[in-house]
Amino acid sequence: VQLVESGGGLVQPGGSLRLSCAASGFTFDDFAVAWFRRIPGKDREFLAQITRYGTKPYYGDSVKGRFTISRDSAKSTVFLEMNNLTPEDTAVYYCAAGIGPYGVDYPNEYDVWGQGTQVTVPS
Repeated sequence: VQLVESGGGLVQPGGSLRLSCAASGFTFDDFAVAWFRRIPGKDREFLAQITRYGTKPYYGDSVKGRFTISRDSAKSTVFLEMNNLTPEDTAVYYCAAGIGPYGVDYPNEYDVWGQGTQVTVPS
């Protein structure tokens, strides 16, 4: 059972990145997937969730309108498209899978986590 994030890196303010979360070892469509991020010294922040089969995205207030979550079941992959990035978006980004319903934004509700990918937006 594994989630692997990729796509992080250094991006200038106002730029965009697309993160990927590739799943293996479990039935991908049975799980909702969420993205969180962690800034050093702070708790994990919920960003977005997509339900099983990708029917309903749910976003945290800090990224609503800038980030878009989607999933490709054929590739067992979830994406996070991030636009208009600012230095405040600098963090390690994690994807996580769980069986919770729509709107679950607590880290403890997710059972499988990736290792994280660093996103840096310089000031």
